[in-house]
Amino acid sequence: MSTANGSVKSSIIEWGVAVISALLIAVVIRYFLFAPYEVNGTSMYPTLDGNELLIVNKFIYDVSSPKYGDIVVFHTNEQRDFIKRVIGLPGDKIEVKNGHVYRNNKQLNESYIAEEMIGDFAQVTVPKGHLFVLGDNRNNSKDSRIIGAVDDSAVVGRADVVVMPFKEFRLLNK
Repeated sequence: MSTANGSVKSSIIEWGVAVISALLIAVVIRYFLFAPYEVNGTSMYPTLDGNELLIVNKFIYDVSSPKYGDIVVFHTNEQRDFIKRVIGLPGDKIEVKNGHVYRNNKQLNESYIAEEMIGDFAQVTVPKGHLFVLGDNRNNSKDSRIIGAVDDSAVVGRADVVVMPFKEFRLLNK
């Protein structure tokens, strides 16, 4: 009888260790490596419709720098996160004229936007430690033209995968 009790007790301990290990691994992945983010709003249309669930790579910028075209999630002073596309890196000169974005006096080819921008934006130089970001739906986006350049420390990570709705499953930043 004591052997059966020992076997049950051992099995319970093994299951407990397995469950605790799985929870610790999940916590590490969720808080340090990847996080789900829900898109609200249409500022990234047509790339994102505004009802997607994304997986954001939280550690990518610990091992590399943001690149042009990356779709990033960042904290704002509005106590909510924004999602936008990286257009300018530190030292870049960004300007909007005649409905087009210019980086370092060269017009960008932006196949991911649906319509030409309305309005101009005077040339600015992206400060060190900051990013210039724009929504893909330029005429309906609160981005660096309004909130200014985004401090690197506010960047949560790079949006890498659309997971929901499932029929829209795809990789971003290819």
